[in-house]
Amino acid sequence: MKRKRLLVLFPDEWDRSMAARCHGGHDYRFEGFDLFRFPDNARLFTFDVERFVDGLARRYAGGRLDGIITSDEQFGPVVASLLGERLELPHTPLGAVLTAQHKFYARQAFERELPECNPRFGLIGRDFRRSREMPLPFPFYVKPVKAAFSVLARRVDSFEDLDRHARFSWLEQAIIERLVKPFGDVMRRRSAFEGEAFSLIAEELLDGRQVTVNGFARDGAVTMLGVVDSLMYPGTDQFQRFQYPSVLPRAWQEGAESVARRALAAVGFTHGMFNVELRLCESTGHAKVIEINPRAAGQFYDLFERVDGYNLFDALVALETGEAPVVRRGQGRDAVAASCVMRDLSGEGLGRWPARGEIAALRARHPGARMMIYPKRGADLRREMKWLGSYRYGVVNLGAASRRELASAYEAIHRDIGFHPRSHLTTPAAGLLGESASD
Repeated sequence: MKRKRLLVLFPDEWDRSMAARCHGGHDYRFEGFDLFRFPDNARLFTFDVERFVDGLARRYAGGRLDGIITSDEQFGPVVASLLGERLELPHTPLGAVLTAQHKFYARQAFERELPECNPRFGLIGRDFRRSREMPLPFPFYVKPVKAAFSVLARRVDSFEDLDRHARFSWLEQAIIERLVKPFGDVMRRRSAFEGEAFSLIAEELLDGRQVTVNGFARDGAVTMLGVVDSLMYPGTDQFQRFQYPSVLPRAWQEGAESVARRALAAVGFTHGMFNVELRLCESTGHAKVIEINPRAAGQFYDLFERVDGYNLFDALVALETGEAPVVRRGQGRDAVAASCVMRDLSGEGLGRWPARGEIAALRARHPGARMMIYPKRGADLRREMKWLGSYRYGVVNLGAASRRELASAYEAIHRDIGFHPRSHLTTPAAGLLGESASD
């Protein structure tokens, strides 16, 4: 196999972990910065997306790259598209990225092409002041028209609730504006869109089971890879785990994949990895679109390997270097896999700071699991609670021969962690994954 030269844009812990496996012996170059770690994230305040792309285009001109990959949600898709166009490498069309990532323009595209799968929606001006300015009656779901990682996305039950949610300190406002500015700059310079990226969108509340449809497009042809169940902490909209394969009826999954295809066509998505989030009616399975993420889901890389026998990261590498990804079905070592999210819903923070070497020792005791731990405290913790509604302090990916064994394995890992928030330490381990995890 030819050694490939690959640029990984805005890599996170999942990208670096997979690249370190050296599958194929490829040469990985990492560019970008970590939005969640100081001092790296200080670069946000001077980041100019066009200048960044110009610099990369000069650095890697002359055939020095075979492909560009990213799983980053904030800047990765736009930069990969711009740079891929400059270097004549496979890339998602810029118009598809901008439409998919701008929540209001995406909703307009869905309304034209699949209105029965699109919830009611409306734009909320950046400087709203009165309840009568709202495009929908309360309650509704609100989110920034351009955001990532579910930042500031939540249900609001009244104007007062919305007002509290959408008012920020000067530092918070500065961070938000710098997060959105690169996308807004590209949108204004490179598209016919006339809006701005700092508004909010109101969306009708959706009930039912949430799923994520995963796949890729190559030369306009869409290949579906599988449906992942997205399960919440009881009584919240906070993700508890992502489980594959879905337990939903096959007909419902096929219906979800059909709606995802139509949504992708609506935004002009012809190349790249994607995951489409949908809600399925509990009684009929009818799907409504939440959003399209025009990128690979790094957190899902090894879920497909555990169940189907191929790694999503390897498929991404093949796709972005012009090859057809090798896809298998049901050839993995496990029957079921999940990415389990440990969350602090109260904002109390970790019971104690993990000791040096403690996380490495924890991973060594559970070699079959892939663990990512995110210690935070102080202002970082408070900001995450406000922006996301919870503090995600850990993710555990694992697989098993059955859903019952999966739940038991996760509970064993959960018991072995000694730095949970204090309230979690007294919570019984049994049933951590809920009733749908058992056979």
